[in-house]
Amino acid sequence: MTTTCTRLLVNKGNIHECTLQEVPRLQEQDLQDGEVLLDIDYFAFTANNITYATLGDRFGYWDFFPAEASWGQVPVWGFADVSASRHPAIKEGARVYGYLPMAEQLRVQPGDITASSFTDIASHRSHLALAYNQYQFTASDPAYRPELEALQMLLRPLLLTSFLLDDFLNENDYFGARQIILTSASSKTALGLAFMLNHQRSSRGGKPLQIVALTSAANAGFVTGLGYYDQTITYDQLDELNADTPSVLIDFAGNGAVLAAVHQRLQEKLKYSALVGAAHWDQRQSEKNLPGTRPEVFFAPGYWAQRSKDIGTAQLMGRFATLWSPLAASVGSWMEIRTVEGGEAMKQAYLDTLNGLIRPETGMIMKTQGK
Repeated sequence: MTTTCTRLLVNKGNIHECTLQEVPRLQEQDLQDGEVLLDIDYFAFTANNITYATLGDRFGYWDFFPAEASWGQVPVWGFADVSASRHPAIKEGARVYGYLPMAEQLRVQPGDITASSFTDIASHRSHLALAYNQYQFTASDPAYRPELEALQMLLRPLLLTSFLLDDFLNENDYFGARQIILTSASSKTALGLAFMLNHQRSSRGGKPLQIVALTSAANAGFVTGLGYYDQTITYDQLDELNADTPSVLIDFAGNGAVLAAVHQRLQEKLKYSALVGAAHWDQRQSEKNLPGTRPEVFFAPGYWAQRSKDIGTAQLMGRFATLWSPLAASVGSWMEIRTVEGGEAMKQAYLDTLNGLIRPETGMIMKTQGK
């Protein structure tokens, strides 16, 4: 076994700049009482992780896995194994799923331990959203299937956001809208929301009437072929967008020009405008002074906490579970899983995702080292 570990660091002020860093490999003797060492197996990387980097300062994403000076570690979702433990309730060999750095190891301080999960209660994470600090034991996760680990990494974090958006829209009766418009419609979170809206429409009295995809010309064929949307419009054809019906805009792209153009076209017919992601992070512009309703940031962990208080976490997870299976099956039928191994390949895959070079039908899985 090597004496060092590789991790990917990103310049927080310029996320196009990244570097591989070698750090000492931790052993059991490096742990304090109550700490656990996770060997990171692999993790997924999507445009959602670019959002974490883009909004890292705004929402504290850089705080989860601190690095030196101006550098940060982009959080990812993946699987890890307990390689050493100085906590009596955590056994070596246990496999967990949760929030990880783009690295080979992570030291955690487990607390709030149950049969199904534990929370990292390390002081630097205490102010951060609970949803990101919990680690699930695969042995007691009823939805876990070893053969579906890639889909779980790729989809579950995104689909939780999709699920919460779907719940939010339904709870607010779609703000009186008859048309739901999704930008960056080929992104996995947008596809998840479109599936859920479509899948449940008959049980919701036909609401929403119309699910509209806004996407690039290059992705239009792919988006249309899935059958999740009722209409596909490319960004250069926004004049085809129905401007006479009450509408909701869910912006996954973060493209200020597109956001402004939709607001300009719909004017007062736009009843709600949500900012969710930043797939086109470099084109973000001010959301102020736009016609119609003012855009609002939708923060999924905050809404999860609110709904958990309203109806209970168990019921909320139950609702999600009923949608997870059909959606995972649908996405699994068209998604192509691509796995890259080693630091240099991980770095290149990060840059390719940042630059929009990963096809929407591709699911990117990274291993820091071939194991």
